Amino acid sequence: MIPVYKVLSVLLDYPDKQMTDHWDDIKALLAGPDITPEDQPVLSAFVDWASSLPITRFQAAYVDTFDLNSQHSLYLTFHLFDEQDRDRGPALIELSELYKKTGFEIADGELPDYLPLILEYVATMDDEASARQFLQQTTQAIDIIASNLEQADSPYAPLLRLIERHGELANIAA
Repeated sequence: MIPVYKVLSVLLDYPDKQMTDHWDDIKALLAGPDITPEDQPVLSAFVDWASSLPITRFQAAYVDTFDLNSQHSLYLTFHLFDEQDRDRGPALIELSELYKKTGFEIADGELPDYLPLILEYVATMDDEASARQFLQQTTQAIDIIASNLEQADSPYAPLLRLIERHGELANIAA
C-alpha cells in the first residue's frame, strides 16, 4: 500500500461523515514517515482547509467544484475524448479489464476512469516506480483538470498538481 495515493483518493472523493470523523487520523498520517516532505505541505494545507468547514459546506464545495462544472470532472476520459468519441468506450473497457486482471474490484456503477478510483488502484501497487509509471498515463488529463481548477481558484488544484508531479517523476526515474 502506498499511503499518499490512498490519502489523495479519499480527499478527492465525495466527502462523507466517515471521512470527516477521521480528520485527526488523516493529520497524523500526513505528519508521519509515509508522506514525503514534498507532499506533506500540499496535503496538510488541503486538510486544514477542508477540516475547518462544516461537513455540509465541504460537501457543497465538492458538488459545486466537481459535479456542477464539467470542466472539473474527475472522469479522466471526459477530458481526453469528445463525449461521443468512439475511443472513449474502449479506453474505459481496457481500464476495467486491467483492474479485473489484477484483482482490483470496482464498485457497481462507478466508471473506471474516476480519479479517486484510479488513485485507490495505484495505492495497491507494490512499488512507487510502478505507481508513478501508471500515473504518467494520466498526466494529460490531470493537467487539464488542474488548470481548470486553478482558473477557478479551487483549493483542490494543488492536489491535482501533486498527482501530476508524481506521474512526471516516472520520466525522471526512467
